[in-house]
Amino acid sequence: MQTHLNTTNVTQTQLVRLITILEEVPDPRVTATVDHDLPDILTIALCTILCGGDSFYDMEAFGEVRLDWLKTFLRLRNGAPTHDTYNRVFQALDPEKFGDCLTRWTQSVRTVLGGEVVALDGKTLRRALNKGEDPRVIVSAWATESGLLLGQRQVKNKSNEITAVPELLRALQLAGGIVTADALHCQKNTAKEIQEADAAYVLALKGNQGTAFAEVKSFLDDAIQRNESHLVKLETTDKEHGRLEVRRYWQTEKLDWFADRNQWEGLQSVGVVEARRTSHGKESVERRYYLNSLKNDVKRFAKAVRGHWGVENSLHWVLDVVFGEDDSRARTGYAAENLAATRRLAVNLLRRDKTCKRSIKGKLLRAAIDPDYLKLILKN
Repeated sequence: MQTHLNTTNVTQTQLVRLITILEEVPDPRVTATVDHDLPDILTIALCTILCGGDSFYDMEAFGEVRLDWLKTFLRLRNGAPTHDTYNRVFQALDPEKFGDCLTRWTQSVRTVLGGEVVALDGKTLRRALNKGEDPRVIVSAWATESGLLLGQRQVKNKSNEITAVPELLRALQLAGGIVTADALHCQKNTAKEIQEADAAYVLALKGNQGTAFAEVKSFLDDAIQRNESHLVKLETTDKEHGRLEVRRYWQTEKLDWFADRNQWEGLQSVGVVEARRTSHGKESVERRYYLNSLKNDVKRFAKAVRGHWGVENSLHWVLDVVFGEDDSRARTGYAAENLAATRRLAVNLLRRDKTCKRSIKGKLLRAAIDPDYLKLILKN
């Protein structure tokens, strides 16, 4: 394989992991006639996003301004690409193969933590659609403790998430972890795939499972009211910004009453979380119910539930507020999906860096003004 690193000032061992993976992305163009190598284009696009840019025009400007710096580790045999080049490439790239690039890089740098919570969740690309199209959805697997996005799959709408999740699970290293998912993914096939990956599951249960939900809800509500001895319990309290939230967790291995228990592979327990929130004198109470392959360990159950809730703040909020994903209007071809994959790779790189003790937004600013820091991020 021909390397696209400029090795004049940079050794092969530096940046090689990331660049080599980018070299594996299939180029959709007729490569004999192109002016710019695909790894160069993808690396500049990634650098632009790491510095707070988001459009193809930003990528063109970054390449022009930082051309000499980029040439210290990229070939750039015909100078910096134009915005039209980025546009054409991102429209044409196969998003699944490009997304797999993210997965391979993450697996190569990830330290597997025993019992780590991996949250499966979908995020809609709200403005990345033409008139009459269904919103596009990115299904992500987020490792909550290491703060890394392990992989993703793009689907046309929310209903297609169910078929995408098994494919995503098969691509990941999940042994020893706890996979969590919202009610949409509380499916018998998903539970089977997680068990076959040697992982545990905590799956939120709602009305989409019909009779099963009604059975679990009725049994647990009654058992809590009666304070039955087979329940294990935990209570936590959070107080901040004038809001008080008390969470109560109950879990039980008593399942002889559950008609569908043998249809859920590895099912060991059911659980419920009650969130009682008080804010500005108003109180709300909500209960959520779960199917688990965990034996009774209410602290572990609570950790899994809290970890799943955290994906909104740790990933989705960062993508929308810091990277402006909800405002992105790229919609032609596969541009939206491929830009989404690049943003998620950027989040992983920024979260891996421990040298800068700032927020993601602060790291973006540091990368924009300090080329040495930007190169350090790329080497992580």
